[in-house]
Amino acid sequence: MTPQNQILIPTVIEKTQLGERAYDIYSRLLKERIIFLGGPIVDPVANVVIAQLLFLESQDPKADIKLYINSTGGSVTAALAIYDAIQYVKPDISTICVGLAASAAAVLLASGAKGKRLALPNAEVLIHQVIGGAEGQAVDIKIEAEHILRVKSRLNEILAKHTGQTFAKIEKDTDRNFWMNTDEALRYGILDEIIRQKANRNHGKREAAKVPAMAAAE
Repeated sequence: MTPQNQILIPTVIEKTQLGERAYDIYSRLLKERIIFLGGPIVDPVANVVIAQLLFLESQDPKADIKLYINSTGGSVTAALAIYDAIQYVKPDISTICVGLAASAAAVLLASGAKGKRLALPNAEVLIHQVIGGAEGQAVDIKIEAEHILRVKSRLNEILAKHTGQTFAKIEKDTDRNFWMNTDEALRYGILDEIIRQKANRNHGKREAAKVPAMAAAE
C-alpha cells in the first residue's frame, strides 16, 4: 500500500448491469483477492494489510490470497504483525516479489504458503540484521540493546523455519547485507518459483523455474 498523499492513485471505471462504478486500483485488485504491499512497512500500512487479509478470509476461507511485495522493509513490529496475520488466516497466502523484498519484507516473502512463494525474474531479495539505536542512560541503552538482540534472534528463527536453512547460517548471512537475485533466493529457500511469463491462455501453462533448495549448512 502506498500512502495516498504521496502519489496519485489511479481510478478504474467498471461497467455493470447497475451502471458504472469507480474504484481506486487497490480496491479493484482486492476484489480479485490481491493485496499490494509497496513502500516502507509502517504501522498504518500493516493495519491496512491485516484488515484486507481478515476481510478476504471472511469472504472465502478456502480461496488463496495473493500478496504482491515491493518494499525496502521497515518497522519490525509492523512486519511481524503482518507475519502473524499471514500465519493466522485460513487461506493460503501466495507471496509474490516484484522489484524488491528487503529486510522485513524478505521475511514476509519467505513466510508465504509453501510452493506459492513466487518472484518475477528481475526481482531482488535482501536480508540483514536488525538496525536500531538507543540513547539515554547506560541502563536504558543496555535494555534497548537486549531487546534488539531478542528481535534479531526471533527474525532469524522465522527465516530458518521458512527457508530450511540452519539458524547458524541465517545468523552468519544476516550479519551484513546479503543480496540475492531470484535464482539465489530460490536456492536459499525464500522462493519456490520464478515466474517468467503469464499463464498461456491457450494451454494454461507458464514458463517457470524451480531448483532444489540450497542445502542447509552451519
